[in-house]
Amino acid sequence: MATSRFHQALGTAQSHQHLQNSGSHHEFGNASLKLISKAFKADVGLSIRGGYNSCMRKSGVIQASTSQTSVQSVSYSPNNSSDELRRKSSEAALILIRHGESLWNEKNLFTGCVDVPLTKKGVEEAIEAGKRISNIPVDMIYTSALIRAQMTAMLAMTQHRRKKVPIILHNENEQAREWSRIFSEDTKKQSIPVVTAWQLNERMYGELQGLNKQETADRFGKEKVHEWRRSYDIPPPNGESLEMCAERAVAYFKDHIEPQLLSGKNVMIAAHGNSLRSIIMYLDKLTSQEVINLELSTGIPMLYIFKGGKFIRRGSPAGPTEAGVYAYTRSLALYRQRLDDMLH
Repeated sequence: MATSRFHQALGTAQSHQHLQNSGSHHEFGNASLKLISKAFKADVGLSIRGGYNSCMRKSGVIQASTSQTSVQSVSYSPNNSSDELRRKSSEAALILIRHGESLWNEKNLFTGCVDVPLTKKGVEEAIEAGKRISNIPVDMIYTSALIRAQMTAMLAMTQHRRKKVPIILHNENEQAREWSRIFSEDTKKQSIPVVTAWQLNERMYGELQGLNKQETADRFGKEKVHEWRRSYDIPPPNGESLEMCAERAVAYFKDHIEPQLLSGKNVMIAAHGNSLRSIIMYLDKLTSQEVINLELSTGIPMLYIFKGGKFIRRGSPAGPTEAGVYAYTRSLALYRQRLDDMLH
């Protein structure tokens, strides 16, 4: 009960990017999203162009499981089971990026869910991450509700060879929806929808947030601070454990991001060390002991291929001209070839 109240309060306080009032309709080129008030249903029609992705044409309705979540759903056949969807889904790319260095990283402070921007180094890391994924298709972007993750996503996409513009979806009220409408169909086709979700936020560090890490270790002891930072199920005072963070992040991934991959959409997630660590735990089927030893570098993208209902880890693209990452799948190789033909 306490955990439920905690997450409800956190979601209300830290995210205004979710459905709260009346319905709205968004179209972004090959994706049409209709978001319908507090019933939290989404009727989405998709038409994947270019021959790279295959997609089922039947439309359906997906019921959201939480009142704090922005509903972003995909078309599917309502008569198909999850297993059938997995068998029919086309190959899709999943890119994970931990945000670049933040101003509090630089100051060695516990950041957690405090909304702190990137440093100059963090900006450079985000741009470099974008160069590494500049040839990988991106149809949809998910970020946390925190500015450092959103900055990382936006800066990374400035380097992409398709030059599509990432646009954050605003559904907090009718005025926000109306004022952010796009009236050019050509412009919509050259845009990528960006969904922000508090469930992808960094682990909430409770009473440690804003404290200097070294001073905290001196005050409470290195072993205690290490326990708070690296154990799986022991939270810092009035904060979240990694287990609690995983509950919300993985649930969101399953409910909202995995259906996009099932439809053949290519997804990028820009988030945080602990929320991404939680998702990787799910993708790679890591144990609680293995995940606490998992280290993620800032600004280094990781690539997964989703095919046949399975996530295949491909590591990190070595650079913007690295061909090796594309050799793993025929679809990515063809996509890159089409980029070369189109841009030269």
